[in-house]
Amino acid sequence: MKKTTQLRNLITNKPLEFIMEAHNALSAKIVEEAGFKGIWGSGLSISASMGVRDNNEASWTQVLDVLEFMSDATSIPILLDGDTGYGNFNNARRLVKKLEQRSIGGVCIEDKIFPKTNSFIKGEAQPLADIDEFSGKIKAMKDSQTDDDFVVVSRVEAFIAGWGLSEALKRAEAYRQAGTDAILMHSKRADFTEIEAFMKEWAGRLPVVIVPTKYYSVPTDRFREIGVGLCIWANHNLRASIKAIKQTASQIYQEESLMNVEKNVTPLEEVFRLQGAEELAQAEKIYLNSAANNRTAIIIENKPEAAPLVLEQVNSLKGLGISDIVRIENSEPRGNMEKNTLARGELAPLFSARESLTQTTIISNGDIVYKPYVINELLDDASTITIVVDPDIDANTSGKFFVSTKLPYTKMLYNGNVEFTNMTSNATAEDVHGEFIGLWKVSDKGSVLLKAALEALAKRDDFHELTMLDLFNYLHSLEQVNVKYVKGAWLDFNTYKKIQSAGEKG
Repeated sequence: MKKTTQLRNLITNKPLEFIMEAHNALSAKIVEEAGFKGIWGSGLSISASMGVRDNNEASWTQVLDVLEFMSDATSIPILLDGDTGYGNFNNARRLVKKLEQRSIGGVCIEDKIFPKTNSFIKGEAQPLADIDEFSGKIKAMKDSQTDDDFVVVSRVEAFIAGWGLSEALKRAEAYRQAGTDAILMHSKRADFTEIEAFMKEWAGRLPVVIVPTKYYSVPTDRFREIGVGLCIWANHNLRASIKAIKQTASQIYQEESLMNVEKNVTPLEEVFRLQGAEELAQAEKIYLNSAANNRTAIIIENKPEAAPLVLEQVNSLKGLGISDIVRIENSEPRGNMEKNTLARGELAPLFSARESLTQTTIISNGDIVYKPYVINELLDDASTITIVVDPDIDANTSGKFFVSTKLPYTKMLYNGNVEFTNMTSNATAEDVHGEFIGLWKVSDKGSVLLKAALEALAKRDDFHELTMLDLFNYLHSLEQVNVKYVKGAWLDFNTYKKIQSAGEKG
């Protein structure tokens, strides 16, 4: 259904309907997801989000730019708070044309003088437009629309200006005869007496829209009882966001840390979801045929404090054209074991990401940092399964895994790889040739094998205790696993912290 038709139905059909303020595409999308059937494109909120006053300081073309993003991001109609129509009848009818081009459902104009001032700022001192002039503006707007369902709402400011009921009725009737689709009757009183008096005398000649910003304590059922057609919650998303931003900014400034803030703000993943990141990732798989598009990365996050290293990994992978990146938090219990690069129960989080194993995949522990060329070398390797091993062994920290191969490291092996034979947690075991750094790759075929291996191991009673050691030794029984030696091109989290600390002291 067209957005214009949706909005017309909201205003004209019973029972009472509600629309919610939004001031950009993100807030508009949130309004739709909250369940509202329509959006109020608030002039106050849009101008405030631009940092200017609600006095037509934002040009109408700037407002249109915001509306275009809002409309593109949502499937429900927008009723624009069009102030006075941004000028005379000619400006107003051009506005209608431009709104229709952007699939905006309708526009509300108010009978004040351009440039307008917000109704709640010295309302009695604000002059109202001439009735005949404003009626001509309405006629011009209705004559210029090409979509019969496009809605023009006329906002009567008589109560705001202190001119009383008779003037409100006089203006509303003139605007009805000029062809408006609905009347927005505005009031700044904390009670409902002005609106009730108007509704009684108006007797349903046209649908009536209200904005209960000042009389918010009036029960909503009262709006229904007197026959209001549409209620606008006009500015509360903006006001809520201002409060949240001020509190967050102040706390970060005072504490010089994100530690106490992070748990109270929206996760980045939710921001990406609202932006439609997943749709883009799926579209890239369909429309981009580059090799990078056929690659995935899985990052297992073992230490929350290693978040900077995870970010470095993500940026490195994206820089190499890998945008399909799955981040999995390892929430498995670690017991009393001090771990460095590998966590107890590491297969469980990898198992949870097994559905992502559909193509060439880079798998990495989140608490390491490596030079980007290492990933390039992995991607260029044609092996089914390739793990990265540093021939320089550090046996001083527990929790590391060590690898035996068919051929020890030599400089001649810099661009090649050798066959894996075994993985152990004992650095002094016979024929140990290097340390597994927590980075490896599976090809398309390897992804299938890995997924099957994880599903087989998951049937074991001790699955949640298994580590990469168990996985690689199991994979080796099914398929040749190759080792790529990389010397000194990576750091673990503890070493990274020591280097940072030394740099700060220096």
